[in-house]
Amino acid sequence: MLGRWTIAGTAIAMLMIGTSPSHALVAGESKSVPTLSITIPPDPEDDGAEDPADAKKAAPAVRVAPDEPLPVIEYDVSKLPEPVKRLREKLLEAAKTGDINQLKPIIDANKSPPNLGADEDQDKDPIAFLKTLSGDPEGREILAILSEILDAGYVHVDIGTPQEAYIWPYFARYPIDALTPPQMVELFRILTSSDFDEMKSFGAYMFYRVGIAPDGTWTYFEAGD
Repeated sequence: MLGRWTIAGTAIAMLMIGTSPSHALVAGESKSVPTLSITIPPDPEDDGAEDPADAKKAAPAVRVAPDEPLPVIEYDVSKLPEPVKRLREKLLEAAKTGDINQLKPIIDANKSPPNLGADEDQDKDPIAFLKTLSGDPEGREILAILSEILDAGYVHVDIGTPQEAYIWPYFARYPIDALTPPQMVELFRILTSSDFDEMKSFGAYMFYRVGIAPDGTWTYFEAGD
């Protein structure tokens, strides 16, 4: 069924290395997720300083504290800034062709390649890299995931900072233990109930998410914590 994706099959294998809370995964630690083990290797060049470009691309799974106000969920794409709206439409059009190569001109027109995960090969050939994330050799599964994600509700976050972005789906910045029954139905369009159980133990949404900066720059399309 379209929209029900197994994390173990595609997404969680690609983790972005970022700052995590003390009870999240740390360097060298593994977490079992259906059939895969998540391992975050230490970065020998990490001196603790954050590069501004990396900060803009970073998209770690976010735990929302119970006392924080819930983010405003939007479904009306007419509220998006025009550059963001145009990019979303281009991504959806490309995804629905079934030809992953249609993403290449979008990536080439971007200020820099979007972050697709913790792998240096993504910059050498982003299309080939995306195919490795897909369950089929043509990359159509990853296109279907991209399409499902961009059809979900979104949130506008980190306003006024270098990390300001419009993020799909809103679950990426929403406490998963606060989801209503209708929101759970929305979530299960994207992942399975067993995947959700794994996420509950982690405390945050860990599947694919898309980030677009207000100027229309595609900053990331990735999964992980």
